[in-house]
Amino acid sequence: MTIQQEHWNTPAQGGNRRISVIGCGRWGTFLAWYLERSGQQVCLYGREGSPRMDALVATRTNGVTTLPESVRLTHSLAEALERDTVVISVGAQGLRGLLREIAALCPGGEGKRLVLCMKGLEAGTGKRLTTLVEEELPQARAAVWLGPGHVQEFTAGIPNCMVIDSKDEALKEELVAAFSSELIRFYYGRDLIGNEIGGASKNVIGIAAGMLDGLGLSSLKGALMSRGTREIARLIKALGGNELSAYGLCHLGDYEATVFSPYSHNRRFGEAFVTGEPYGELAEGYATVKALVKLGEDRWVALPICQAVYQVLYQGADPRATLDGLFSRSLKQEF
Repeated sequence: MTIQQEHWNTPAQGGNRRISVIGCGRWGTFLAWYLERSGQQVCLYGREGSPRMDALVATRTNGVTTLPESVRLTHSLAEALERDTVVISVGAQGLRGLLREIAALCPGGEGKRLVLCMKGLEAGTGKRLTTLVEEELPQARAAVWLGPGHVQEFTAGIPNCMVIDSKDEALKEELVAAFSSELIRFYYGRDLIGNEIGGASKNVIGIAAGMLDGLGLSSLKGALMSRGTREIARLIKALGGNELSAYGLCHLGDYEATVFSPYSHNRRFGEAFVTGEPYGELAEGYATVKALVKLGEDRWVALPICQAVYQVLYQGADPRATLDGLFSRSLKQEF
């Protein structure tokens, strides 16, 4: 079965769309920069009083990405929703609240194309992010934009491959045509469940990798990657997705950017946690591991890496003893 199909074209093949980006963090600001570069008319929304948005308004840069004057900046959610295509880049745990704000202005979300550019699951329920859209804005058309890459590399001109997936085949084709460029090579996703679960769970593997770094056990990352991919493949299959998706760009293909990169928030968070250093950036895997443990228990799927990370983060388990126990399991238990 084909999980992903590639698409590479030149900038602005499907350009000149009026697009809003909601979320002025590191990734949201990059998305506004990238979409403008690929030929779109872009508006970036940030909340009133947001220090990040205030800095962009004052200087048009966050120190990594500099926005051209053609990108409109606004504090008005209503203005952002005047555009039919809305790209969302906020913390996954804040998505449901944002969707309810959108629903108050656009009941049902009729006529809106929502592109979710975050990787996570709702911690309390284990629900995928597109499921939240279906519940809160049932008339909206939803897609996800996933895959590897860091802002620092993209803005330096280093290309990468990413995935767009949706239940709506026409929407997927529209977005790939509009967003593709020489900087980002898009693949058509063919397994929404697998891509969302794989994208969310790779952040938990990233935290585990950071813990290994902090404990001086970086040599175990090979075992972590092989076991982690198989573990998540089992969960994807149990949830009704294609287990091969775990080996695609949403998960295994994103390991270089998550497990090794100095730019990875999740890896850096895991390292800081075990060394006792403060870390103030968002690490989506911290909340996502709660959801994964819940899903594993509900579907009777063994998730030893997720369980180990959960025990260290939430139950006070000793990091070294827990990880030593994880990697000293019997060979018969490897997968």
